[in-house]
Amino acid sequence: MSQIKSKIKKDDTVKVIAGKDKGHVGRVVRVVPGTDENDTRVVVEGANRVKRHVKPTGERQGGIVTKEAPIHISKVAIWNTAENRRVKVAYKIDDGKKIRVDKKTGNPIGKA
Repeated sequence: MSQIKSKIKKDDTVKVIAGKDKGHVGRVVRVVPGTDENDTRVVVEGANRVKRHVKPTGERQGGIVTKEAPIHISKVAIWNTAENRRVKVAYKIDDGKKIRVDKKTGNPIGKA
């Protein structure tokens, strides 16, 4: 399977912009690639919580477990907590490396 391009990466802070959890700000726990760019989903900490019934196996007790389910990537936007606003992503080549930057300010996004 080829690598899917995505402007949202693991550990980014995002805001849910559509759906039942609209307005929720959380960290991306993982990115779930789909078969193409239209199927990519993300798991956001504390958003899209669902209940699952699990059977007891081994030492784990059975019961109803609440966990986060994937959200479509189009329903989240990268969030700048310092300025309290959404961020549009641009790319810039710096010392031979491609980095993500904020389109408005030019500041790098994520790990520096």
